[in-house]
Amino acid sequence: MAKDIEVGGNEYAAKDYQDPPPAPLVDAEELTQWSFYRAIIAEFIATLLFLYITVLTVIGYKSQTDPDKNSDACGGVGILGIAWAFGGMIFVLVYCTAGISGGHINPAVTFGLFLARKVSLVRAIMYTVAQSLGAICGCALVKAFQEAHYVKYGGGANGLSAGYSTGTGLAAEIIGTFVLVYTVFSATDPKRNARDSHVPVLAPLPIGFAVFMVHLATIPITGTGINPARSFGAAVIYGKDKAWDDQWIFWVGPFIGAAIAAFYHQYILRAGAVKALGSFRSSA
Repeated sequence: MAKDIEVGGNEYAAKDYQDPPPAPLVDAEELTQWSFYRAIIAEFIATLLFLYITVLTVIGYKSQTDPDKNSDACGGVGILGIAWAFGGMIFVLVYCTAGISGGHINPAVTFGLFLARKVSLVRAIMYTVAQSLGAICGCALVKAFQEAHYVKYGGGANGLSAGYSTGTGLAAEIIGTFVLVYTVFSATDPKRNARDSHVPVLAPLPIGFAVFMVHLATIPITGTGINPARSFGAAVIYGKDKAWDDQWIFWVGPFIGAAIAAFYHQYILRAGAVKALGSFRSSA
């Protein structure tokens, strides 16, 4: 995301800023730049690592608490540990890739930033493809290393839990993704650098915590998707009908949540504040 341009004023006055121009809808020039392909590779590898670690955590927990093995029902990392695995990996991977690709690692995040004109259509499509392929390869590695456990314990695939309606599952995905994408916008908002430079912000930290908190809330409902690539990669490698029954929820829900977050942050919080400031100055 490009930084805002600071304009005028002395060092003690409130800093003004000017938003950078929106990204072009189609930027053919990107296709000739190595930085573009480097970013795609970074998204692929980051999503691969994300799925590898998190799916292994899910399968390991189910194995440790398997009643057929007379395991301790309270053993393993538990839901809290699974949530930490997802949130912690997002923190680490966003920190590592933010300077290269922006650290999206999620088609819903990419979609939200595209709607806000932070990335071009070309970049959004290529990121989504790279993330989906990375998720597939990450799950494939898990299956290659632990095929018996992978098949027996569901391959880490998302699905609507018994007792919950489709509407409840969809709402959980919409709200959960809204929390994540809204956090992404807030944590990476260049206005914080212009106006709140006294508050140090490490963007990957709140983003990772958002993923952690959403998982705590929604694992019992859908297993927590909020990332279409994560749900898609697990379903492709697991290959069972159950993994595909509610797959649409894990695409429609996150994209709706991301769209609402983009609209709320860009057109209500940011744009509304700028217009109000402009009208105040003009009347003064």
